[in-house]
Amino acid sequence: MPGPYVVPVHGDAELPKEVDVVVIGGGIIGTSTALELAEQGLRVALCEKGGIGQEQSSRNWGWVRISRRDPREVPLMAEALRIWSTLDTRIGRDTGYKRAGIIFTCANDKEYADHERWNRNLEGYQFESRMVSGAEFRNLVPGSQMDIKGALYTAADGRAEPQRAAPAIAEAARDKGASILTECAVRGIETAAGRISGVITERGPIACKAVVLAGGAWSSLFAGMFGLDLPQLKVMNSVLRTKPLEGGPEQAIWANGFALRKRQDGGYTIASGHENIVDIVPKSFRYASKFFPALSKEWRSLNFRLSGRFLDEARIPDHWAMDEASPFEYCRVLDPKPSTKLSNTALANLKKAFPAFEKAEIAQRWAGYIDVTPDAVPVIDAIDSIPGFHIATGFSGHGFGIGPAAGRLMADIVTGKPPIVDRKNFRFSRFHDGSKIELISGF
Repeated sequence: MPGPYVVPVHGDAELPKEVDVVVIGGGIIGTSTALELAEQGLRVALCEKGGIGQEQSSRNWGWVRISRRDPREVPLMAEALRIWSTLDTRIGRDTGYKRAGIIFTCANDKEYADHERWNRNLEGYQFESRMVSGAEFRNLVPGSQMDIKGALYTAADGRAEPQRAAPAIAEAARDKGASILTECAVRGIETAAGRISGVITERGPIACKAVVLAGGAWSSLFAGMFGLDLPQLKVMNSVLRTKPLEGGPEQAIWANGFALRKRQDGGYTIASGHENIVDIVPKSFRYASKFFPALSKEWRSLNFRLSGRFLDEARIPDHWAMDEASPFEYCRVLDPKPSTKLSNTALANLKKAFPAFEKAEIAQRWAGYIDVTPDAVPVIDAIDSIPGFHIATGFSGHGFGIGPAAGRLMADIVTGKPPIVDRKNFRFSRFHDGSKIELISGF
């Protein structure tokens, strides 16, 4: 099943012998980290096993939102909104970013009260976000046939184009001196005197003083090779896009039956706002206890299935030699088959809410794997047991919008600068030090 078309980034032909930092993973997190480090004058090599932005960074909805985020992410997302506002000018490229607002609808009094309570997390921030009545919603969004109690409307939120953003940021990092290496899987790390001294790639070694693992859904496998237990599973979301359409809403909207985002070409990205598929795999049992709090809260929105994915992952080795091909070389891009049923249901619900979509023509469908942690909050941290090794992963479906700020925070940690936000909520150790693991806003 072909995924979405992503603006191609041609990798560098020459492998650098030595850099300051190697970034593993060419998604929105890895490219943003590489850009931040390169802008500070560090020598950076970004290594991607496939192509830049080919996995979840190009398959997400394209929302850039602070609304309805986990409260622990709000300070970092506030920084992300500020970065997005000037990012295109800064990098000299088009990411498709536009501040157009995001609306979370409320079908009843309980949902209205829940959204109203959440909105208090933005008190003290200078971002426009407010509750609106059902009548105000219909004025904000002409053409709607939805009969709702009201909505949370965050005008400060926006959208960008996932198929353009990571490639644009990668090219900007290259402008600043970073090496961009595609189809160049990192097989493992090397240490000297207990510290990071380099990496081994499929094309040869690169000496370095620091490594950032931003491998998305692959991060747990890579980390486990070096004795790090990173609890991470995958959730699959299915998406369709339409051809350009007149009369649809300008704002992105989440409702119980659908979610949508207007695209730069005038079409729409449409998905279920409430349902995802979870393939049962061997790690589902390994991490069952850690994910139980999340399951107990999210079970209504998760469709579990036993599929061929179980055997696919069972066959993946958890250790390999540095002089032989790694699992990352046998699967360059995770490209799961989308659920036609879920996306068709979302489109049918959307047509009832907005008659303009009766004329919608489906241009493409795809699916992507969201890398989730037990509390749906990412790890952005230095790993004490391997000095020089860092992890930025587990963004749990929230990574695209927050990506530029996550890259800045990761760069601050690598360079030892004062972090842009308090990093304690993103520490790796929370999964192993007895901390209470709590799912607040969900996947």
